Amino acid sequence: MGSSFLMHGLVDCALKEVIFFKSRGRQALRFLIDAVRHQQLIQYISFSLMAVGAFNIVEMLFSTNLLAIVGAGEQPSLSPRKLCLFNTLTGSALRELNFLTSIVAVRLNRKRLIVVLRDKTYIYDLNSLVILETIDTVPNNKGLCAFSPGSESCYLALPASTTKGSVLIYNTVALQSVCQIDAHRSPLVAMIFSSSGTYLATASQQGTIIRVHLVSQATESYSFRRGTYPSTIYSLSFGPCADVPEVLVATSSSGSLHAFLLGPAIKQRRKPNRVIGSLIPDTLSDAFDHAYHHILHNVVPACVKSHVRIHSIDNISSAPGVSGFRASIFIITRNGYFREYSLNVTKSNECSWSLEREVNLLDTVSNDPN
Repeated sequence: MGSSFLMHGLVDCALKEVIFFKSRGRQALRFLIDAVRHQQLIQYISFSLMAVGAFNIVEMLFSTNLLAIVGAGEQPSLSPRKLCLFNTLTGSALRELNFLTSIVAVRLNRKRLIVVLRDKTYIYDLNSLVILETIDTVPNNKGLCAFSPGSESCYLALPASTTKGSVLIYNTVALQSVCQIDAHRSPLVAMIFSSSGTYLATASQQGTIIRVHLVSQATESYSFRRGTYPSTIYSLSFGPCADVPEVLVATSSSGSLHAFLLGPAIKQRRKPNRVIGSLIPDTLSDAFDHAYHHILHNVVPACVKSHVRIHSIDNISSAPGVSGFRASIFIITRNGYFREYSLNVTKSNECSWSLEREVNLLDTVSNDPN
């Protein structure tokens, strides 16, 4: 019996939140970590649903009480063609939306609700739930999409091809296509926007190269080589900086956690009169990006799906003249583990990792007194 999971960092940096859902049952675990007091706070959420069964999709609107839930079809009230907007504070459903085919992905921010079907994507106004636009898409059985969290840019990214890694960027406020980016030679498996929607990171089925694109110009800022051998990228996450994110992290089927330093790499590429850059083509100079790539091996068992988020990044000064930053990184795995890692990087690009905490959420759920 599998488990569904969802992870979000709160807007309030004093708390870090994970919501973990039982695969069957009317309850979920709201798992809070108090970063100030270093305490773990457990809260159980009861669902006033008519039937008990599994969920296929659960999405949370930032740190609010609003959840978007799609069932797995074990009961009529948990149909995979029905989206339920649920209030965890009152324990009741707010609204239900029904579709002709199964829902494969849901995304939302404070302005828009995105519902992805296998060959269509619907854009709703979140407040009124009025349909604003319907986009016909290429077959998208896995529900691959990315949606920028900010209310100003509101960019939506969808696959534009089933044979190569092309991505369509759509402005959900202006309701018009922005551009199409040919990101990879093989089909896409993962993508994510930076917090401001300025950058889009993508990975293909090969999983050897992760690219970062400047959305406004539909250009590749640079690319990172994750490894030599193919691997499935499970999750990507940018750092929270609104301008130029400091870090992009990735988890994959290899079980490793990869951190790519964007800030230093972008600054280095912007330097004028770089002799080596003028002599070596871009496709070859990408090989130098390994200097900004740090790996922590065996974070997750191989082929166990995982979800990663960078919760916060803080500037540090460990000694006079020695500066850098510390990134707090959350990982939650399909087999029910929550881990928090700290990545410390100095200005000279020296790196160290540490495991801050580990929690078996399955054990926590099994200890539910209800």
